[in-house]
Amino acid sequence: MNELMEAVRAGRTAETLRLTARLTSAERRTCLDGLKELRKELREVPAWENRSMKTLPALHLAGAACHTGAAAAAAWIAASDLRWNQAPTDALLRALEGRDTGWLADVAHRLAQRPVSAGVPYDLMAALVARSGCEVPVTDPYVIGWVRHVGAGRHRSLADRLRREPNLAPLVGGLFTLTDLSEIRWLFGDGPGSWQDALAALAGEGLLDRASLVDACVARLLRGGGPTDHRIFLPLLTELALTGEEQRARIPDWTALARDAVSPVAAHAQAVLAGLALDGGLTSRRLAEASEGLLFRAEKKLVRAQLVLLGKVLSRDAGTAAELLPVVAQAFGHEDSEVQERALKLVERHAKRLDDSAARDRLACLVPQLVPALRTRAAAVLGVAADTVEEVYEEVLPPAPEPVRSAPAPRTAEEVAEEVGALLATDGDVAAFERALDGLVRHTHQDPEGLRAALAPVLATRWWTQTERRHWYSREDLFANTRYGLLTAQEALELLLATLHGAVSTHTLREATRRRTNEYECAHSGLSGVFDARLREVACRLRTDPMPLLLATPSWSTGLLEPEELVDRLAEYRRLDARVGAADFAQALLRVRRDDRAAAERAARRARALGTPEGTRLARWLGAANTLPSAGRRTRGVRILLETAELLELQDGFPPVFQRLGRPTSVFADRWHCAHWDQSIRGHWLAVLPERREMVAARLLGDLAGTAVEDQRGAAVLPLLAESGGEAGEAVHLCVAYGLGARHAEDRLAAVDALLVLAARGELDAVRLGADLGELVGRGAVKPQRLADSARTAAATGAHATMWEILRHVLPEPLAGLTGARPEAAAVAARGLGDLLAVAAECAERSGAKGQMPHLAATAARRGSSRLVTQARRLRDALAEEVAA
Repeated sequence: MNELMEAVRAGRTAETLRLTARLTSAERRTCLDGLKELRKELREVPAWENRSMKTLPALHLAGAACHTGAAAAAAWIAASDLRWNQAPTDALLRALEGRDTGWLADVAHRLAQRPVSAGVPYDLMAALVARSGCEVPVTDPYVIGWVRHVGAGRHRSLADRLRREPNLAPLVGGLFTLTDLSEIRWLFGDGPGSWQDALAALAGEGLLDRASLVDACVARLLRGGGPTDHRIFLPLLTELALTGEEQRARIPDWTALARDAVSPVAAHAQAVLAGLALDGGLTSRRLAEASEGLLFRAEKKLVRAQLVLLGKVLSRDAGTAAELLPVVAQAFGHEDSEVQERALKLVERHAKRLDDSAARDRLACLVPQLVPALRTRAAAVLGVAADTVEEVYEEVLPPAPEPVRSAPAPRTAEEVAEEVGALLATDGDVAAFERALDGLVRHTHQDPEGLRAALAPVLATRWWTQTERRHWYSREDLFANTRYGLLTAQEALELLLATLHGAVSTHTLREATRRRTNEYECAHSGLSGVFDARLREVACRLRTDPMPLLLATPSWSTGLLEPEELVDRLAEYRRLDARVGAADFAQALLRVRRDDRAAAERAARRARALGTPEGTRLARWLGAANTLPSAGRRTRGVRILLETAELLELQDGFPPVFQRLGRPTSVFADRWHCAHWDQSIRGHWLAVLPERREMVAARLLGDLAGTAVEDQRGAAVLPLLAESGGEAGEAVHLCVAYGLGARHAEDRLAAVDALLVLAARGELDAVRLGADLGELVGRGAVKPQRLADSARTAAATGAHATMWEILRHVLPEPLAGLTGARPEAAAVAARGLGDLLAVAAECAERSGAKGQMPHLAATAARRGSSRLVTQARRLRDALAEEVAA
């Protein structure tokens, strides 16, 4: 045993293999304790150190040879800590020689059940399967390993390599059941020599069952999968070249694929159904079933193709009108007015063949879904009175969200521990964070030992409680870092917990409160500095002089603090003769409500009566009104940004880090070194100035511009910005404007939410937002197609009048560039402008808007029938004043 351990420690793999071959089963089991101890010892050594690199292959080999149980041997072979530098596959196979075939089969199947990330070598699994003669395991790791192995060959064609595979049928079947194809998708090309071409050739030779391949392809396409899985299975289905009989046998499958599959698969299924319908292989009922789903798809190309097909069938067989025309009329509810008009033209052409009154009534019920410009035509065709299909427009806005009253601090230490643990596991909101923070402070003052005992399960999960060093930096390095400050709420909680645990020294805590962060200045520095300073002050006081409670804990979910509550807290400090924290008190001043003047004056009288410096300061602060710094527009490339002037109110009597909030901001501040990439902190920044969101918005404007100009992420903060307090001015509206033109759909949806919140609260300046968007579109900062998507989403909630008021101020700028009236805006691409005009036309039609729009008539007068021109004419007609009879 000693000789084996010496060989393993020295990394002598050949000697290890020779020594283990001599051992009996009992001796092998005896060696396991030493091997496990060595494995545990190496876990503490970084994998890249020479000792670990030299020892791991021999250890891996010895453990595989010494385990006599199949489950334990497989677990050792696939262990994650031994994966870094495994023993060679041929050595492992030699170490397992002499085991019975049942044992080898068990190990092979257990290894094949390991996740793909375990990295078990395919050569090892395949050799064990071959030696044991067992059934091949058709698991994801095994099939993926097989595909890589076969695809890596270069000496023969892929088809030839597949012909030599003894387990071809089950492994090919495993391709269709793979959970995730991302590991091997790059191996599947197209054309001659591809996997699809080879499998189709083998099916033609009879080596693979053709019917099974077709069934598996269709089943996998029906099941769906990753966003690009169809790139493997759809070409294979195409290569198999189904006969007409095979296509007719799967009509329900084509119908399901046409209705619900991804666009390329749906297009293929639609083409198959179209061929069957035109050849007489598809009944009108089956065609109607397929069309009902297709006509509701978002892809206009598929919808138009289906309407063309329905038109051909209706022209061939007049008897299908009663069954197919009600299906055609389903397109009356499509979001694209051009699709609606195509469907109406089909109804107009074939309505005379409609003898069934029930079918005619079904069509009449769908007429109100048409845009107003088409309803009169539809009513005339179907013999319905026009006034019965007209709708009285009523603007529908979602209810304005109300701030939520914050719950008091947790009453027990156990509740504090539970809430802190939840916040560390997930990103909680401002209210949850402040509640837990106040609970930590209160219970540290009341019963620090009880709090530490309650926090023990939470502390046990933190990396800085471990004795061994797992990072290149120490705990002191992390918690003493004042270059970037605390960048997230979770980092703040880590600091407080480490302070309570004693993992950070008192000297470090004190030094951090004395030194300001020396990060590169960026637009966020003032907001992040305030958050950092207050939390570091709290941490230091937890160790040196625990505070009885926090003054700045918000009363409301937005971060707002009621003045009466702040006075009550100051009175409690005076009763306990406790020292007020400078940063906590400064944050309380910024959060205290001042817009309710009557409540502020009452609280000011009580504060003055306390007779403390803080009470006097609060009374003076409550007597003043909230002011905002003056702002000016500046451009940076295609962006429109804001620079703010100095705000003297925040320079007087505040700690130095808070004074940064009142200093001027510049759009040319260095943002290349900005470390504030985590968006979860932005809600806490809004809570720094809950009654002055304009100041926060001005500092976030560069980030929001990046969502539209540089395709970045970052608009999730917009709903919180809309729900915050204070004036919604130029900065807020510009932030929303950039969000509406963001690259990512999730960001655009957040911007739409913010827009609707502002509208519901009566704070939306539609003229300002429209003008800003028009200028951004004209400069190329916002793409019309993205804005059209946002506008369509907002209008779909029922806010047609609101969106029209915005869009009527957006469109003149890009239209002027298009018609040559504004040469400087001529670079704006016409792509997407037709979509924007379509949304504007729908909003105008539904809200009954009338009037003129600059440059619209010139656009509508252009030649052609492009979407841009068609929608310009539609909007022009919708805005035209009705002539009295």
